Amino acid sequence: MYRIPQHRGRDTNSYLISTRIPCSIFNMNNLNLKNSPLGNTVAYISEYDPSLLFPIPRKIKRDEISVPVELPFFGVDIWNAFELSWLNEKGKPNVAIAQITFPCELPFLIESKSLKLYFNSFNQTKIATAEEVRETIERDLSEAAGGDVLVTIQTASDFASQQIQELDGISIDNEDVSIEQYKIERSYLRVSDETVEETLQSQLLKSNCLVTGQPDWASLQIRYKGPKIDRKGLLKYIISFRQHNEFHEQCIERIFMDIAQLCRAEKLSVYGRYTRRGGLDINPFRSNFEKKPDNIRTSRQ
Repeated sequence: MYRIPQHRGRDTNSYLISTRIPCSIFNMNNLNLKNSPLGNTVAYISEYDPSLLFPIPRKIKRDEISVPVELPFFGVDIWNAFELSWLNEKGKPNVAIAQITFPCELPFLIESKSLKLYFNSFNQTKIATAEEVRETIERDLSEAAGGDVLVTIQTASDFASQQIQELDGISIDNEDVSIEQYKIERSYLRVSDETVEETLQSQLLKSNCLVTGQPDWASLQIRYKGPKIDRKGLLKYIISFRQHNEFHEQCIERIFMDIAQLCRAEKLSVYGRYTRRGGLDINPFRSNFEKKPDNIRTSRQ
């Protein structure tokens, strides 16, 4: 049976060195992904290799949208991995769904293609139990992200429990709006003098991958208390992301910061449920008053 090697502690610089990722690529004023597998042709490794994981500093894009060092939100990035498989001691395959929870306070996010390649590296690896797989993934991702990551695994016997559920809230997608451009326009965000507490949702969020330009589709939920947000303006603002290039987590943080600043929300949560690509869906949640949301699965996921 293949034995999973033990790693060094969770020192971020040591991790970057041990995984052969040059620290110099992380220019904090310019996100340089030339050494990332994203957008590049790479070989698929089918035996366990944690060096495939590619961490990206969150601070770079946060500086761009003026997120202070003391974060104005808390939250998580919930990833669901639907293509996890390994071999048991007799060589028989197992399949599972992994749920990964990255706290947004961690200094690094993980580039999604590298995570797909990492999961692929389990395919021909013999591991005795699902718990050993879970512990290995949790350890590797915690080292890569620079802090504690939570991993749970659902094996095939539990797949029937998967349920479809939509984000709750009032849909704003039927608002009659005219769209003149598809470039982020913060001025669309307007409020009235009325104070409300409500939950709004839209299926019309779409952005593009920062590197490849591939489309990223999402359902969006906004829960807030404060001056009432103009729904037509909010919908136009959401649609204005349509040609914007940014990672999922960064888009949700940008939306949170814009609404918090321009709409003066006293309480605010922003939750994005993105559709799956490469067997992974990514679901960022940011809030200044709510705990971690339920990991629902929408009809588009």
